[in-house]
Amino acid sequence: MDEIPLTLLFLTLALLLLLSAFFSGSETALMTLNRYRLRHLAEQGVGGAQRARRLLERPDRLIGVILLGNNFVNILASSLATIIAIRLGGEGAIAAAAGLLTLVILIFSEVTPKTLAALQPERLALPAAYVYGPLLRLLYPLVWVVNGIANALLRLFGVSPGDAGGNVLSREELRTVLREAGVIIPEQGRDMLLSILDLDQKTVEDIMIPRHEVDGIDLEDPMEVIIETIRTTHYTLLPLFDGSIDNVVGVFHARNALHAVLSGEFSKQRLRAISRPPYFIPEGTPLYQQLINFQREKQRVALVVDEYGDFLGLVTLADILEEIVGEFTTDPSEVTPLLHPQADGSLLMDASVPLRDLNRHLGWHLPTDGPKTLNGLILEYLETIPEPGTALKLYGHPLEIMHTTESAVKTVRCLAPCGGTPRQQAPAQEEI
Repeated sequence: MDEIPLTLLFLTLALLLLLSAFFSGSETALMTLNRYRLRHLAEQGVGGAQRARRLLERPDRLIGVILLGNNFVNILASSLATIIAIRLGGEGAIAAAAGLLTLVILIFSEVTPKTLAALQPERLALPAAYVYGPLLRLLYPLVWVVNGIANALLRLFGVSPGDAGGNVLSREELRTVLREAGVIIPEQGRDMLLSILDLDQKTVEDIMIPRHEVDGIDLEDPMEVIIETIRTTHYTLLPLFDGSIDNVVGVFHARNALHAVLSGEFSKQRLRAISRPPYFIPEGTPLYQQLINFQREKQRVALVVDEYGDFLGLVTLADILEEIVGEFTTDPSEVTPLLHPQADGSLLMDASVPLRDLNRHLGWHLPTDGPKTLNGLILEYLETIPEPGTALKLYGHPLEIMHTTESAVKTVRCLAPCGGTPRQQAPAQEEI
């Protein structure tokens, strides 16, 4: 070594430090690559992305070859620094050289390249993939031995190196990604995507129109009543029942019935003839599954039944779509509001209002995994039918019972302040 010029030794040491920086930076870059963007680039035909994706399929091998290279150049750099120190200042300079080399490696070969790699991983990772492919093939026997020992130790802790399934996003992780999408996805689009994620968490029972609010035609009613109902209905599709709403015999299109009335061919038999068979669904069907069922069965209205086959309510395709895109606009003149703002800032509410509507319109956070209406929640809370004038604080909201019947709460007043300004309430049965 005494014959080698100091200039060449310094140049070699600088080259080793550059190699160390390359190994350190490329390791961070490859490990912090966005896997979904990498997949997109690979599918677009970007060569570096394709190579990087193949390398990351077995991260243990990639890390093995990187650390072999990095440790080799760092040890060699340390040896050269020792030789240079001895030639310049004797054995007493070795400690100073070790401290100086540690500082240089820390700044120029570790912190700086790794910070750059963390900020711009693609800038380093994709070119580095061209280097690591051939290098891995060249050093594969040595990498295989090292990884074999390391993997055996990992198996002692129950870790399998072949498991590369950690890139699958959970529902909550995907929700976080959507919330942080920023300007990439408009706010309304993000809300729609988040609503789609929630469809599996809600069932048709959460959004159905309760049976007592379902409008329909009873075949036992006089013809005059039936015709007048068809003439004045706001709905396109109506259920047809015989004697009781528990005995639904079909669903018909009001336009077809109106044509029969105008042509003079209308009769109860004709009404049965133009009706399609009722489409029944169980109460626990998730909304996402029901949306698919509507598409597969080519239906737009479904009748919800419980485990005993009793009719519970009605759900439409429009109801599910509103869960995704929000409420459709409705002519206020055709709506009977369930929320009545008062001059003193209080709010009169029909107790049959769904809790989900209160949460949506007023910004409340009432639980929806139990009772579905304000009446149901009050009865569950009090465990009795309250008397008019009863006051209570329900989940932080001061309420006063205004009107009750023998079996239910009918009207409730929310004392000011009671939340946001309510919007116009949708009709009890959505138009199709």
